Amino acid sequence: MSTSEAPSAAVKPHRILACVLCQQRKVKCDRKFPCSHCRRVGAQCVPAGLVQRQRRRRFPERELLDRMHTPQTNHASPSEEGDGSPDAKGTAGGKPSNIWRAMGQSSLEESSEEEENNEGLFQEGGDVHGGVIRKAWDYMYEIESNDPLLFGSLNPNIDISTLHPTQAHIFKLWQIYLEHVDPMLKVTHAPTLQTRIIDAVGDLSGVSPALEALLFSIYCVAISSLTEEECPVLFGFSKNDLSRSYQFPCRQALLKCEFLRTTDRDCLTALFLYLVSVKPETDPRSLSSLLAVAIRAAQRMGIHNESTYAKHSTLEAEMRRRLWWSLVMLDHRVCETVDHKTTLLSPIWDCKPPSNTNDFEIQPEMKTPPTIHNRPTEALFAVVRSEIADFIRYSSFQLEFTNAHLHKMIKEIPSTSLPNGGEVSTLEKIIEDKYLAFCNPEIPTQFITIWMARGSIAKNHLVEHYAKYSVAEQQSDLHRSTAVSYALTMLECDTKLMSSPSIKCYRWFVNFYFPFPAYIHILQNLKKRPGERHAEKAWEVMSENYEARMNGAMKLHGPLLVLFSSIVLQAWEAREKLIRGESRSPEPLPKILVGIREKIAHMTTNFGKSGGAEQVDRIGTMNIDDLLPPTAGNVNSAILGGSMGIGIPGYDGQEGTIDIQTGDFDWTLLDWNSTDVRSL
Repeated sequence: MSTSEAPSAAVKPHRILACVLCQQRKVKCDRKFPCSHCRRVGAQCVPAGLVQRQRRRRFPERELLDRMHTPQTNHASPSEEGDGSPDAKGTAGGKPSNIWRAMGQSSLEESSEEEENNEGLFQEGGDVHGGVIRKAWDYMYEIESNDPLLFGSLNPNIDISTLHPTQAHIFKLWQIYLEHVDPMLKVTHAPTLQTRIIDAVGDLSGVSPALEALLFSIYCVAISSLTEEECPVLFGFSKNDLSRSYQFPCRQALLKCEFLRTTDRDCLTALFLYLVSVKPETDPRSLSSLLAVAIRAAQRMGIHNESTYAKHSTLEAEMRRRLWWSLVMLDHRVCETVDHKTTLLSPIWDCKPPSNTNDFEIQPEMKTPPTIHNRPTEALFAVVRSEIADFIRYSSFQLEFTNAHLHKMIKEIPSTSLPNGGEVSTLEKIIEDKYLAFCNPEIPTQFITIWMARGSIAKNHLVEHYAKYSVAEQQSDLHRSTAVSYALTMLECDTKLMSSPSIKCYRWFVNFYFPFPAYIHILQNLKKRPGERHAEKAWEVMSENYEARMNGAMKLHGPLLVLFSSIVLQAWEAREKLIRGESRSPEPLPKILVGIREKIAHMTTNFGKSGGAEQVDRIGTMNIDDLLPPTAGNVNSAILGGSMGIGIPGYDGQEGTIDIQTGDFDWTLLDWNSTDVRSL
C-alpha cells in the first residue's frame, strides 16, 4: 500500500452513540438529540459522547470462567461447611456439574467487546445457563409473552389488589393456613412470611407479584382445608363461592409473576399451593400435567440438585428442600391415580430430605445450619414423610414397578443385610426407632405422623408383597395371610385418623389418601376364600373404616359407587354361600353392606326413568368381569390402575388381585361427572 493511500484508508465515519438514558434503560435510541424517547418521557437527553466513559466492566462470561477456575470452597455458603459426605465433596470438586460449566471450562478465549448499548444484558451471576441464557430468553421474549399457554391471559383491566379479602379476613385465612395447612406441608417459613404479610396488608397495591400470588394461594388452600359447614360460619359464604372468588385472582397473580418461566421460590410455592387447593375437584390427569409444569420449573431452578444449594443461605436452602419434596410427594400421589410409571419418586435426583428443625430456629441471618433434633419438631410430619419416600425411591420393588430399566442397572441391597420382611421391614424399624418412638399421640401433629407413617409403611409392605409374589402359585397360605394383614393395617390406621377429633383440622389432607388398595386386596381375598380365619375381622375392620370415612364427608357415588358396591356385594355373597353350605344361621349384615345398600337405593331413585335404574339393579348380580368399560383391557390400563388408580403399581390381575376383563355393562348411562375420586 502506498503512503498516499494510508491516510484515506484509516478514515472512519464518526460513530454516534445512544444517549445516556437509553443506554441505562436498554432501549433503542434514534440518536437524534433530544431523542424521541427522552422527548416522550420529558427527560434531559445527554449524548453519550459528552460523558466521560467509565472503565468497562469485564464481560460476565469471562468473570464466570474465572470463578469456575477458583476453588469452589471459596464460594460455598456456611451451610455447606463441614459436610464431609462423599456426595458433597464430589459435587464441589473440579468436575463440571452440567454441560454449560463443561463448555465454560474448556473455553480459554477472551470475550470480544460488545456494543455500548448491549452492556448489562448478560450481567446476572451464576453459571452460564442460570444467568446468561436466562437473560437471553428474557430479552428475546420481552414483547411477546407465552404465559397465556396456561390459565388464559392476564386481564389488564382487573386490579388484582382490589380482589384481596378484608384485612380481618386476610389474617383469619392466614391463621387457618398456619393451623390446618402449614404443619402438613411446611413449604413456607411462617416467622418471616408473617412479617411480610403484616407489611403487605398496609398497602396491597404495592405488593410484589410473587408475594401477591403467594397470598392468594394461601387463601385458596386455607379455604380448601375447611369443611362445607365451617365456611358459612367463618366467612358468610359457601365453600364453593369462596374457592372461586380466590382461585381466579390467584391464577391472574400467577400470570402476573410469569410463573411459566419463573425462578422465584415464592412464585413456585404459590403454584404448588394453588394445585393443592384445586386437587379435590380436578381430574387427576389434568392435575398431573399441571404438576409437570411446576416440577419442570423447580428443576430449572435447580432445587432438585443438592449441588446448587451451596450458593444459598441456610434458610433458603431448607425451604427449597421442603418445596421440592412436597412437589415430589404430591406428584407421586397423583401418579398413583393416573399412571404410576410417570412418578418422580426415583433415584435420579439427589435433593436431601428436609431437616428435623423448628421454623423459629432458622433465621435469614444465620451463617450455620441449626442443630438437627432427634426429638419431634414442628416439621416432624413433613420430615417423616420425606424420609419414607426417600427410602422407597431407592427400593428394588418400587423401581421394578416404576422403572424396570433403572431397576436392572442399580445394585440391589444384599439380601443378607435385610430382615425376613425385606426392605420395608428395614424402613419400618428406622422410622419407628428414630421418630415414632418419641411421638406423643396427644399432640395432633404427632398423632397424624404416627398413623400416616404406619399406614404408608403397611401399604409399601403390600407393594413389596406383589413384587415378590406376582404369580398365585408362588404364594403359601402364610404369604396370603400376611398380605391381608398389611391391608387390614392400612384400614385400621386410616380409621384412627378419620375418627380422631383431635386432627379434624388435618382431615382435608387425610382425604387425599383413601385406602382403596386395601379394600381391593381384602375383598378379592374374601371372595376367593370366604371362610378363612381373618374373614370376620376383615368385615369388621372394613365396616369401621367405611363408617369413619362416610362420617368424614367422603363422597362415593356414580361409577365409583357401582364399582365399589359390586366388589363388596360379591365378596359377601361368597360368604353367604359358604354359610348356607354349612347349614349355619345367617349372619347379620356388616355395616359396610348396610351403608352400600342404602346408597344404591338412593342412586336408583335419582336415576328415575333415565335407564340407569336397570343398570343399578344389576349391581347385586353382575360379575366382577362386567365391571370395566369396553375400552379397558386389564386392571393396569383401566379403572384400577388407570384413570382411577388403585395406588399399587404392578397390580396385574394375579392371585390377590381382581382379574377384571371387559364386559357388557353399559357405563354410558351413568353420570361420570358425579364420580368423586378425589380421595383415591
